[in-house]
Amino acid sequence: QSAERIFRSNKKKDIITYNAIIKGYVGNEMFERALDLFEQIHLKFDSVTYTVVFNACAGLANDRAMKIGKELLAKMPENYRNDDITSTSAIDMLMKFGDVESAERIFRSI
Repeated sequence: QSAERIFRSNKKKDIITYNAIIKGYVGNEMFERALDLFEQIHLKFDSVTYTVVFNACAGLANDRAMKIGKELLAKMPENYRNDDITSTSAIDMLMKFGDVESAERIFRSI
């Protein structure tokens, strides 16, 4: 709760700040909250954003998570696909969704 208070009081939120709070939500299994906050971001994402949101989607693994996760993966810039941590998070997410074929495709591209 104090992390949320600090986050809310911060007037100049950057992507690093968003990533930190989303990662905290994921670490506390607050996946819905993580996705709620993600949907409020109007900044350029970095590799950490993709990683923590894929982790949130994997943890939730419901229809909303599948929609957000697959859309985010489809829009992910090519240069982030070369990041092992981000790719591994995407693979884990897709496996949790039961999309083995897509997960294997990413695995083969690494």
